[in-house]
Amino acid sequence: MSEKDQEEKVEVNSNDQEEDIHIEIKGDEKQSKQKSEKTSVSDEEESKIELYESKISELQELLTNEKQNYSSSKEKLKRSLADFQNLQKKTYLDIENGVNAKIDSFMKNFLFLYDDFVRAKTALSNENIDVAGFESILKNMNSFLSEYGVTPINALGEIFDPNFHEAISVVEDSTLDEGTITKEIRKGYISHDRVIRPTVVEISKKSNSEKSSD
Repeated sequence: MSEKDQEEKVEVNSNDQEEDIHIEIKGDEKQSKQKSEKTSVSDEEESKIELYESKISELQELLTNEKQNYSSSKEKLKRSLADFQNLQKKTYLDIENGVNAKIDSFMKNFLFLYDDFVRAKTALSNENIDVAGFESILKNMNSFLSEYGVTPINALGEIFDPNFHEAISVVEDSTLDEGTITKEIRKGYISHDRVIRPTVVEISKKSNSEKSSD
């Protein structure tokens, strides 16, 4: 091989090496660029994740606040409902008591009139006067009282009870228990478990000597 051919071969090899280096450099630049792009994408995704986490945290905080507001509103509603129900019951009770008081007042006045008719009937009967008209009126009055739940208090022979009786007279009687009602002076009446007029009575008592012996 001539010297000229060797020089050409060396020159060719030298060019090939430069081309390989250039290709290798380009390859490194490409890998670096791809790595840079990957890093950039990763940072963007991380930023989005942080944003989502921040939003989720805000939503959780809002949800917690709403739950607290709901619980507070629920308790206020319960208290308001309880207050309303209590007020409603009190109002109904006040109305009922007011109506009952008016009815009781009317019935007490009616009973005074009823007593007058009874006394008039008794007086006329003692005079042997026909009292059929009074009996008819009293029958109607009794029906009226019964219709409105007004019933007489049966006291004769019972033990005195201040809730139903009013004693205005006392008589000694050793045969009876202390406080036994011996006489009804004026009939008392109950209206739906309410005493609208107590029975005026006479009661018995034992003598002092009998009390001492007991």
